[in-house]
Amino acid sequence: MPADIAHDPLPLATKVADQLKVRPAQVLATIALLDDGATVPFIARYRKEVTGGLDEVAIAAIADGMASLRELEKRRIAILQSLEERGLLTPSLAGAIAKARQLAELEDLYLPHRPKRRTRAQQARERGLAPLAASLLEGGRFPDPSGFITGEVLHADAALAGARDIIAETVSEDAPTRGEMRQLFSRQARLVSTVARGRKDDEAAAKFRDWFAWSEELARCPSHRLLAMLRGRESGVLSLSALPPEELALNILRQRWLRPDRHQGRVREQIDLALVDGWQRLLAPALENEVLHGAKERADAEAIAVFAENLRGLLLAAPFGRRPVLAVDPGLRTGGKTVVLDDQGGLLASTTIFPHESRRQDEAARTIRGLVASHKPAAVAVGNGTAGRETADFLESLQLGIPVVLVSESGASIYSASVSARSEFPDLDLTVRGAISIGRRLQDPLAELVKLDPKSIGVGQYQHDVDQRLLREGLERVVASCVNGVGVELSTASEELLGQVSGLGPALAKSIVAYRREHGGFRDRRELLQVPRLGAKAFEQCAGFLRLREGREPLDASAVHPERYALVRRMAGELQVEVGELMRRPELHRGIELKRWCDAEVGEPTLRDILAELAKPGRDPRPLFSVFRFAEVHHPEDLVPGMILPGIVTNVTRFGAFVDVGVKQDGLIHISEMSDRFIADPNEVVSVRQQLQVRVLTVDLIRKRIALSLKGLGGG
Repeated sequence: MPADIAHDPLPLATKVADQLKVRPAQVLATIALLDDGATVPFIARYRKEVTGGLDEVAIAAIADGMASLRELEKRRIAILQSLEERGLLTPSLAGAIAKARQLAELEDLYLPHRPKRRTRAQQARERGLAPLAASLLEGGRFPDPSGFITGEVLHADAALAGARDIIAETVSEDAPTRGEMRQLFSRQARLVSTVARGRKDDEAAAKFRDWFAWSEELARCPSHRLLAMLRGRESGVLSLSALPPEELALNILRQRWLRPDRHQGRVREQIDLALVDGWQRLLAPALENEVLHGAKERADAEAIAVFAENLRGLLLAAPFGRRPVLAVDPGLRTGGKTVVLDDQGGLLASTTIFPHESRRQDEAARTIRGLVASHKPAAVAVGNGTAGRETADFLESLQLGIPVVLVSESGASIYSASVSARSEFPDLDLTVRGAISIGRRLQDPLAELVKLDPKSIGVGQYQHDVDQRLLREGLERVVASCVNGVGVELSTASEELLGQVSGLGPALAKSIVAYRREHGGFRDRRELLQVPRLGAKAFEQCAGFLRLREGREPLDASAVHPERYALVRRMAGELQVEVGELMRRPELHRGIELKRWCDAEVGEPTLRDILAELAKPGRDPRPLFSVFRFAEVHHPEDLVPGMILPGIVTNVTRFGAFVDVGVKQDGLIHISEMSDRFIADPNEVVSVRQQLQVRVLTVDLIRKRIALSLKGLGGG
């Protein structure tokens, strides 16, 4: 048996390198770091010389590719062991298994030898019909089936039927045959969707009406449409099939298994019957399931990628910053829960206003003006749910002298009932906690949104239909990337935010907060090593992403890693200044010649990063905040084709982008309306939370659809 090559990274690294178009040495170096416990953000930021400058996308792809190949190798070894233990491993079979490059290829080779329930073919073999099947396959003179009549085989037709069962299974389990048929499916499978019996007029089935009688090539079916049809099948509304033309499939089987010189007359007739049966009963269902499963996996991957890109846009939305805000969670019957937050998001005041009851509007106005006068907030955050636009209009009418900003409240109610919210505000009502969350989302979207399950934020499609493990991993990777890309303030960050920092996690985050509370904060980064269970490895991974702006070490306010502090001090020493002065005076950096400071561990990429941090310590990569205002439209009925309106992108899909124009119903910019040039991916043009101008194309009040366009307005 071959050695366990799953433990030899070189062959696998070479395969991954070929797939990703990078050097094997880069893959090996990256895998060594990952296997040693390094995180993707840490490697991308602080080990550029080791990986040859690979970014987070490439590092994550290497991790995924290597994991996939290791799983393949594990399966290969398991198959070899199973065959060897049962005495079925021949040299030719071992060689074929060793050469297999895909899981499907491996499974095809194993299929004839896999332990399985008693099939019709197995029963026929037990009745002694294998020689009859072999004789038919060999061809030539038609064998006499009467010689196979026994107590269990009552007549000649039964003998022939059993032989055909053996031939059908033999054909369906033949690896080269399955490989060729798989290619046929990939090229020619046609996805056909029909409405299930009795569901055509079902009200719950109406949303799947477009696919009641639908047909297209499976290979051309976009991911969102496939997932929609699969959801319809799961709901019992649609029936789906994905098969190539049967005649093409049978022609392939006949060409492979029928020999004109050996198979004639009754022999040909029997084998042909077996081929048809093998196709219809065994090959077609198995490969149809396989091809649909493969298409679903690809659709899942695409949907998860879209969701992840949208989530990134939402998490990296412009923060209002560390300034006090007044926040309102609007409501009609129960009023608008109103809070004032300090510059750290701490609660200063709480009340309820009723701006939509005419007899209580004056009271609401006095309350708001009083809160503004007392606490001097820099802005008002208003949740964009029920009565959000009306509440914002009311607050605007008060002319408070500060901006009124509508804030997405997706998932705010989930946060309000969470353990985290209850722990921080055990005595507050759910709706008050919701108002606090809305205010904090304005101050720092990233810090607040990390407290939520990303699926509840509302920037994906079909998130409940895709592989949940892959979705969770993909979204967790995005959250970690965003948190570490921005950096986290060690003195004030929540447990949830700290838990996303490279090398930490929930347990260490909890320990950090407990230590911070007990000791009154941190004086420098190295004090992290005093936190229980936070060892040298975790410190290495997290330190560069944690900021300490009020500490005794100036470099702690930057993304310079502590392992490079000595290097920066030597630079400052040569310039005869303190490190703090080097950070305050960017003009001094012109006197630093990078090549002089390169050594075996530190190259120019890291040195350039260090100088960039010294110039702008702890710089926030997110865009600057700008106040957005909707046009004077409130309902879909207010829209007129040709109208040009400001809007905010709320969701991006493969077929277009949804935009909030302030009428309580998002409009769709179809991908064909994004630019005068061809656009393959809407993310080329727009991103979540982007502010833009759109033109109204059509308004369908009955179907509740608003069509928008970017053409001629700067789109692409």
